[in-house]
Amino acid sequence: MSDFHQNGIISTLHNLTDRSVESLEAELMSFRSANPMALVLPSLFSELEGPALEHIVDELCDVPYLDDIIIGLDQADRDQFEYAKNYFSRLPQRHHILWNSGPRLTALDEELREHRLSPAQPGKGRNVWFCFGYFLSATNAQMVGLHDCDILTYDRAMLARLMYPVANPTFPYVFSKGYYARTTEEKLNGRVVRLLIGPLLAALGKVCEPNDYITYLNSFRYALAGEFAMGRQVVKNIRIPSDWGLEVGVLSEVWRNQSTKTICQVEIADNYDHKHQSVSHENPETGLSKMSIDITKSLFRKLATDGQIFSQGAFRTLKATYFRIALDRIETFHNDAIMNGLSLDRHEEETTVELFAQNIMKAGEAFLESPHETPFMANWNRINSAVPDFTKRFQEAVRLDNAD
Repeated sequence: MSDFHQNGIISTLHNLTDRSVESLEAELMSFRSANPMALVLPSLFSELEGPALEHIVDELCDVPYLDDIIIGLDQADRDQFEYAKNYFSRLPQRHHILWNSGPRLTALDEELREHRLSPAQPGKGRNVWFCFGYFLSATNAQMVGLHDCDILTYDRAMLARLMYPVANPTFPYVFSKGYYARTTEEKLNGRVVRLLIGPLLAALGKVCEPNDYITYLNSFRYALAGEFAMGRQVVKNIRIPSDWGLEVGVLSEVWRNQSTKTICQVEIADNYDHKHQSVSHENPETGLSKMSIDITKSLFRKLATDGQIFSQGAFRTLKATYFRIALDRIETFHNDAIMNGLSLDRHEEETTVELFAQNIMKAGEAFLESPHETPFMANWNRINSAVPDFTKRFQEAVRLDNAD
């Protein structure tokens, strides 16, 4: 059971009871006629070969209130796409697989590239962006949820709790973000949130001008959670980054477009575990190293749009401030772990903080060197304006892929 502390300027909804998933789903079914619901699953083909997604699909088969499930499939050849169609065929809901590597969607992506509207780089953000476009053009759903496909501790109650705040017509929320504890039976997890996001936001609060956006991000107990739900109108106007900055980018866009009274976070699980990324000390293009650079750049971009001026000197000060705060927090995390019978390797934690500190400078340098970069993908209102028949042809391409 969580405490009632309201941290910051958004509403925090807690999982206070052992309410059954069946009772939650019964209510969601009653909301369904006025508020049809869809789910987006961004997936790599490799995740179809792992244990997490198999269990997720088993759980989704019992979810009664979803009208549509949209699966964005990346890194799949034709044989793998055929395998995916069979893999997801047991879902009783309408389901649509976007074969992002297939010739039809590749040709459409090339058309967008000619209009300078194609996502800049492959990745989860690009996958989600195409899924959102399909959601808007091919379904009647009024809200959509999204979660990753590598959740080892998944059960369908997580989805019900995530969808409930936006689905309930008596609530004011148009966006909900999931949160949860990140531990296993023996280890304290959540390194990027604990060792990068928390200390970096605290450092930005000291180095930058007073900024409500930093307060807003600090309100989220797990800002990097890959689980969120939002209303259709939110999806129409959202611009998201195509790199690892997706989660922070989504929060930034919701902050820009919506009142904080319509934004909430909701506890969707007592604990959560998923596939863990390597830190990748030697290669800044992979693992948590790349993730830390992309996320940090996303924060710098957003603060710059609010008028914050950055320089090499500012980034050096930020790095030093971050490093001191992060090292101090490791002491608290260590004590927390020991008190709960968990392990925490202090040397590994400090080595990771050293890497993140270096990457703050790398992100700052990349930000200063690319003043003309367009980091966000266009929203789908712009796509419809630039290429009026694009979404119709997009729907037809997905239909043909799934019918072949």
